[in-house]
Amino acid sequence: MDQLDLPRRQLLKGGVAAMAVGAIGSLGALHSRQALAANDPTRLAPIANPYGPLAPVADRATGLELLQLPPGFSYESFGWSGDLMRDGQPCPDRHDGMAVMLRQNGHGRGHGRGDDRGRSRGDRGRGHELVLIRNHERGAGAPIRAPGMYDHGDLGGGQLAGGGTTTLRWRKGELLGMEASLGGTLVNCAGGLTPWGTWLSCEEVKTNDVSSTGRKHGYVFEVHPDAERTSGRPLVGLGRFSHEAVAIDPRTGVVYLTEDDRNKSGLYRFVPNDRSGRYGSLENGGRLQAARVRGTPNADLSVATIGTRHALEWVDIADPDLDSLAAPGDLPDIGSSDTVSGPFAQAWAGGALRMSRGEGIWYAHGKMFIVDTATGVDSEGRRGRGNGAVWVLDLASQQLQALFVSGNQLAAHNPDNITVSPRGGVVLCEDGGESPDRYGPGSRLLGLTRRGESFYLAKNNVELSSSQIANADKQIAEGDYRGSEFCGACWDPRGETLFVNIQTPGITLAISGPWERGRL
Repeated sequence: MDQLDLPRRQLLKGGVAAMAVGAIGSLGALHSRQALAANDPTRLAPIANPYGPLAPVADRATGLELLQLPPGFSYESFGWSGDLMRDGQPCPDRHDGMAVMLRQNGHGRGHGRGDDRGRSRGDRGRGHELVLIRNHERGAGAPIRAPGMYDHGDLGGGQLAGGGTTTLRWRKGELLGMEASLGGTLVNCAGGLTPWGTWLSCEEVKTNDVSSTGRKHGYVFEVHPDAERTSGRPLVGLGRFSHEAVAIDPRTGVVYLTEDDRNKSGLYRFVPNDRSGRYGSLENGGRLQAARVRGTPNADLSVATIGTRHALEWVDIADPDLDSLAAPGDLPDIGSSDTVSGPFAQAWAGGALRMSRGEGIWYAHGKMFIVDTATGVDSEGRRGRGNGAVWVLDLASQQLQALFVSGNQLAAHNPDNITVSPRGGVVLCEDGGESPDRYGPGSRLLGLTRRGESFYLAKNNVELSSSQIANADKQIAEGDYRGSEFCGACWDPRGETLFVNIQTPGITLAISGPWERGRL
């Protein structure tokens, strides 16, 4: 395939140069050691946490014990569902994917894939304002009133599109403001940060329904760090399907995308016509393509073992906006009445691969880390119903390799969102429900070592009574939320604070501690 290179001046625009040497070494070691692990098909249990055992820790903001963390770690919560935003709207619920960027001169600058050279150490986020853009995975219901509104129409029965994004400003451990930025969308699950400092918010919905205003759903939207500049226009060229996440190769400007539709999920990339790397450039069209395993038409990646390797090539998708279709007859392990997205139908006809449920994706030093949350088989032997895996795509060689495969819920229970720290450490957000272990019930944040072994970084400990909620001045219902998923993990530019969401009841958390003592 052709090599897609941006000019050198474009490589540095938006702070997208090579990562720190330590991160490069960490990722390289993770890749090479996993390549030797083919005789270890899955991970069955975690290793001991290199940061120490977990225990309940009180939130600095409310005093509530919302998380279990290792010794020396602390956190504060903010942006709860129901908290009032700048315009008086209550903060929407179902917090999901999220990005953090450094705000400079009124604009965002992406990081985590970038370069801080040319700025002093004290100028890398500690005293500067950060912008967090956060998805809300809401379906039909009360709309979020935002500057960027996509669909005002009736979805049926008087229901309106209730999804969108909120934008938060943060400085020195303090929430400075919170406002709506995108509205009129559906099921905004994950997305991805662009190298030029905007957020791509993905609708995780597969439908042929059209609202009363003629709007379809299942698109990607670009959200500007200045909320009022968000247009609400869909990026149709990136396809209409059950999107999960996106990540951009800063060297080429190519956008990689995952699809979450059990046993009928493709892996895609969008090659933009306009690779200038600026807000709105993705609206200028391009080619949507799907991954195909070289020499193996319709390869099935729904079951994998550690070290599994595939050479990829890419097939063009003629119509990225094609409606969903009846599933093809040669697609196994699905229901008899299942449908597939229009892009997947075209991809499959061209021999493209399938995953079980493509979820998180993250770029780090020439590689895409890709999560399939359900790789494996269940107790009944059904494919694509396992505990999940992490793949790594080397962008230079187009080799895809399984780095981590969970063979037991103790090792990992359906990892979802993924992020890589500035030091090269991998963090996974678990979406597997309560996931009981030695620390009791509660979903988990997981870390991966250089050997691809998992460990428990944190546990959801949110179980609140009405009196606790009232004393914290929050507007949520009482209940046991320990089974709610972690999502949206992302690091500040210095790698000192890990931001993450608990989807329900809807809480954003900023975790800090002695990261340098461990693997992250």
